[in-house]
Amino acid sequence: MPTIHFLDVTNRDGVQTARTGLSKFGKTMVNFYLGRLGVAQSEIGFPFLFHEVPYVRAQVALAEAGAFGGLRLSGWCRGVTQDVERAAPLGLRHYNLSISTSDYMIQNKFRGRLDRDAIVREMTAAVRAAKAAGAETVGVNAEDGSRTDDGFLLEFALAAKEAGADRVRYCDTIGGDTPARIRERFAKLASATGMPVETHCHNDLGMAVANSVSGALGDLEAGQDAWINTCVNGIGERSGNADLLSTILALRHGFGVRAEIGDALDLSWARRFGLWAAYAFGQPVPYNQVGIGRNAFAHESGIHADGALKDHGNYELYDEAALGPFPQDWHGRPGRVVLTGEYGGKAGFRHVMDGLGVEVREEDTAFRLVQLCNAMTGRPLTDDELRLIAAYPRELMLLFPGHDGD
Repeated sequence: MPTIHFLDVTNRDGVQTARTGLSKFGKTMVNFYLGRLGVAQSEIGFPFLFHEVPYVRAQVALAEAGAFGGLRLSGWCRGVTQDVERAAPLGLRHYNLSISTSDYMIQNKFRGRLDRDAIVREMTAAVRAAKAAGAETVGVNAEDGSRTDDGFLLEFALAAKEAGADRVRYCDTIGGDTPARIRERFAKLASATGMPVETHCHNDLGMAVANSVSGALGDLEAGQDAWINTCVNGIGERSGNADLLSTILALRHGFGVRAEIGDALDLSWARRFGLWAAYAFGQPVPYNQVGIGRNAFAHESGIHADGALKDHGNYELYDEAALGPFPQDWHGRPGRVVLTGEYGGKAGFRHVMDGLGVEVREEDTAFRLVQLCNAMTGRPLTDDELRLIAAYPRELMLLFPGHDGD
C-alpha cells in the first residue's frame, strides 16, 4: 500500500528566504530536530557551494554517528553535471537536481540559452553523473512545474526516469496552484510515469498545505508513494512553503483524508522544534500559528470557554499534549543565572552542563565548541544545542576547520 513521506527543505528553501538567515550550527540543529521528529529526509543545503563544505562534512559524520536517527540527508544541486561533480566527494547519498521547465521561464529566464531539448539533456546528464557517483536516490525538480504543460512535464519525467531518477519534484514555484488541479495533475503524472511525484508548494495564495495534501493524495490514487516538501513554521521564499506541522496534522486529522504516513513521526518534539526555529531564525511565531502559536489552544469567549472547560474536544481538533512540552531553557531562567558561551570559562561550562544533567564527551573540545557556536549564532545556546554539543563534539568540530587543535 502506498504511503506518504516527508522531505523537509528548511535547510535549503527555508534558509534562502530574504531577510532571514541561519548559522551552519543552526542548520545542524534543524537536522537534529527533524531526526527526533521522525521525518524521512532533510534537504540539508547546497553541497556544491564552497562555504557549505565543512557543514556538509559535519552532517555526514553526525548522521553516521547516530545523531539524527534514521534521517536521510540530501543535497540540492542545479540540474547540471558540474554541481554534481563538486558535491560528489562529500559523501551524500541522496540528491535533488533542479532545472526550470515552463515555457514562461524558458522564454523569460533562460532567454534563448536553453530550449526544451537542452533542458532534458542537461538534466539527464546530471542524473547519470549523480548515480555514477554512488547516489542511492535522485529526484529531479521541475521548477515552475505548475506552469509547465502536461506534455512536456511527462516527457521531462520519463527522460529522468530512464536516466535513473527515482522521483520527480513538481514545483509550484510561484504558488498559484489549487487543490483540485494539483491532485488531478499528480494522479495523471504519477500514473503515466510509474514513479512518485514530489510536492513542493509555495504559499502565495495561502494554500501550500492544502495543495501539498491534495498532490500527495493524487500520488496515492495512482498507486505511488507520496513525498511532501515542508519547512518548519512554514518559512520560505516570499509567503513561505508548506508548514511541516500543519501538513502532518492535516493528514492525521483532516476530515475525509484517508492516507497512511510512512514515517514514524513523534510529534512530542513539535513544540520544541517550532519554538527553537522561531528563536534561531529571529522570526516570532504568530499567535495563530497552527499547533504552537500562543492562541492555538486559548479560549476566552463565553461559549467556547464553557465548552472547552467541559471537554476540550468541544472546540479543539487534536490534543495539545501530543505536541510536547514548551521549552524552558537554562538561558531563559529569571533571576540569578550562570550561563556558558563565547566568553565563558570552564567553571560556568561545568555548572551549566551539570545542571542539565548532561554527560560531556571530550570536555575540552565541547567547551571550545560552546564558545565557537555561541560566537557563530550570536545568541545564548539552548538546552538542546548544549546537549548535542556534549554528545557529539568531535563530529561538530568539523563545522570549524582549523579550530580542532589546542
